[in-house]
Amino acid sequence: MLEATVKKILQAHVYEAARETPISPAPFLSRRFNNQILIKREDLQPVYSFKIRGAYNKMAQLTEEQKAKGVIAASAGNHAQGLAMAARLMGVKAVIVMPRITPEIKVQAVRARGAKVVLKGDAFAAAAEHAQELIAEHGYTYIPPFDDIDVIAGQGTVAMEILRQHSGPLDAIFVPVGGGGLIAGVAAYVKYLRPDIKVIGVEAEDSACLKAALAAGRRVTLDQVGVFAEGVAVAQIGKVPFKIMRELVDDVITVNADEMCAAVKDIFDDTRAVSETSGALSLAGLKKYIQQTGVEGQTLLCINSGANTNFDRLQHIAERTELGEQREAILAVTIPERPGSFKKFCRTVGKRMVTEFNYRYADPEEAHIFVGVQVKPGGEDRQLMIDKLREAGYPVVDLTDNELAKLHIRHLGGGRPKEHFDEEVYRFEFPERPGALMNFLTHLPQDWNISLFHYRNHGAAFGRVLVGMQVPNGDRSHVEEYFDEIGYRYWKESDNDAYRLFMA
Repeated sequence: MLEATVKKILQAHVYEAARETPISPAPFLSRRFNNQILIKREDLQPVYSFKIRGAYNKMAQLTEEQKAKGVIAASAGNHAQGLAMAARLMGVKAVIVMPRITPEIKVQAVRARGAKVVLKGDAFAAAAEHAQELIAEHGYTYIPPFDDIDVIAGQGTVAMEILRQHSGPLDAIFVPVGGGGLIAGVAAYVKYLRPDIKVIGVEAEDSACLKAALAAGRRVTLDQVGVFAEGVAVAQIGKVPFKIMRELVDDVITVNADEMCAAVKDIFDDTRAVSETSGALSLAGLKKYIQQTGVEGQTLLCINSGANTNFDRLQHIAERTELGEQREAILAVTIPERPGSFKKFCRTVGKRMVTEFNYRYADPEEAHIFVGVQVKPGGEDRQLMIDKLREAGYPVVDLTDNELAKLHIRHLGGGRPKEHFDEEVYRFEFPERPGALMNFLTHLPQDWNISLFHYRNHGAAFGRVLVGMQVPNGDRSHVEEYFDEIGYRYWKESDNDAYRLFMA
């Protein structure tokens, strides 16, 4: 099967639509990590992602009869744009079914490339189901995003270019993983010609379907999938990709949102390209690999798979970058409520830069401050800072890895009810569409009182919402049953340190 896949890659039709993208050196990163770091620039494709390769190659295999009927796909991302462009170049009608929550920039990009857009459902599953209904009705030819050998062959031309462009030593290639089409093509070609080169998959930790499949020895479906890196938000690795690469991938690394944000900044610093979070995923994994193994003097390459990001999302990415680099500690510190306390606290911090300070009067005896302090990467310096504060008599809670603190508390600026009352606090992901809030409120019993509400839009398909509710005692044990009926992802935060210290 390996030889057959490589043959298909060599015969793939991609360059009528795609371009051969360069490999850019990353001098800042290379010096910082004592390795030669290279970036394969798939963000420079005409549709700003590698997806044009697989979509065009698949369409090139269609019969004239299939083309005449038109093509269809369900996609909210880069595959939709790749297919739209491929169809336009071939003069074929294309229909793309997208969830209603798809950001407008992506909808317009698909329409601008000549495809008809059908908005259906609130999630990908509903869009995919509607696409099958349209196929049954009109006879369209379905072009899958990753689970197809011709799509995989098209994506595999990325590896063909890498080995041709870089003839020197190459120790590892880091590949972003969603449904597996790209890594299957890359792993097949690289392992056939250069088995000494490691092929390492990188996944978002909340959509790590390949890691789960390798651990189980079979494909599994994740119960929930995070949407921060929407380009790789896939619940199950593709059947065909997994069959090809399950024995070829050397390792899989998972990274979190902060690490992806830091990688977006790194790519910008070295290339001036603004990557999407899933595009920077592979660099985040490369950096983590170096930190975990301590390798030096190696040549490591990552694939920047795309640059289709919403402009209004950049603020959130920039905000999380310092945390991703572990250059900022977010701390809850209790100080005496008296004049001069803040000045004394700053003296204890020393020459470090205070990056953030949130405070609101709440108690005549003591104050809980939400503070950001600049630290050195790696975690050791952060612990030294915490130890120094505690030795000076300050109670400290480390909130650096606390999602509630980073997403909501730091923006609420403090504030407490004047009198004590019980409330249940949950963090939600609401779909970004009209009626999402009303749907949520409609499912809550009428005698529940909303006591806290904070919402932030990050330019993604989902908004992050913090909700406090006064719930009658009789409903306390059934709270999450109501939430399960709504269908939004949620996390209970009533006992979270950030909430307890600043909002309770």
